[in-house]
Amino acid sequence: MRSSNPVFSRRGFSRDNNGYAGFDAPPQAGAAANPYAGTNPYAQGGNPYAQDAAQGTQTPPYAPQTRRMTMDDVVLRTGMTLGTVIAGAAVGWIFLTKSLGFAVGAGLIAMVLAFVQSFKRKPSPALILIYAAFEGLFLGALSGAINDVPKLAGAPMQAVMGTMAVFVAMLVAYKTRIVRVTARFTRYLMIALLGFVLLSLVNVLFMAFGGGDGLGFRSGGMGILFGVVGVVLGALCLALDFKQVEDGIAYGAPREESWLAAFGLTVTLAWIYMELLRLISILRD
Repeated sequence: MRSSNPVFSRRGFSRDNNGYAGFDAPPQAGAAANPYAGTNPYAQGGNPYAQDAAQGTQTPPYAPQTRRMTMDDVVLRTGMTLGTVIAGAAVGWIFLTKSLGFAVGAGLIAMVLAFVQSFKRKPSPALILIYAAFEGLFLGALSGAINDVPKLAGAPMQAVMGTMAVFVAMLVAYKTRIVRVTARFTRYLMIALLGFVLLSLVNVLFMAFGGGDGLGFRSGGMGILFGVVGVVLGALCLALDFKQVEDGIAYGAPREESWLAAFGLTVTLAWIYMELLRLISILRD
């Protein structure tokens, strides 16, 4: 499965089937002298954008106009996507706080759009921005409703600050190599994410058909533990996002791939915010 959503499996920039973001890819010819050849999703032979000069492959007509992704591209598009989320959240907070049915609908639409983008072969800027708008509506309406509860007033702002703190902490940990993204790291994180999501779905089913708090993952000590695990998983997913950006820039991904980076970062930050908001609500309740 290819996805930038922590709820789903992760997606690398590579368009081949050699493995996630170049991990587990078979080494290319002459790779012995290159310590990164086995993990380079854009290495010759595994790079769908590279020209095979040895075989005399003709460069496609559009190749000269294809620009490589830069950090500025990632920052700009991530800013646009997060800005759309914030704008949608403001609308949701002001107009949909009392209409949580519409908020839930917006959340479902955002989830469907995230699924669609996750399985598309190429990033769609319009689809990503529309997803961001609906995600913002959902988060804003939900946050406004929680903030209206007297004992939970201010919880959304605390969740925002916590999300920013997690982002900065993980960025520092990644840049200083305290957290190293390897094939094993990715594999274990995928297993943990799958288990977390399955438990969440089972809990929702128990809540829907059995009433109450389901398996107890939304309140008390179990809810706190579950919330902490959710935040930690989201933080580790940020490391995967950073790795994708780093690899994409280092290995010459086309500029349009910066939209995938923005999409992945936005989904992960929304995940962390939701888990922090739930955790703070449980602690203050």
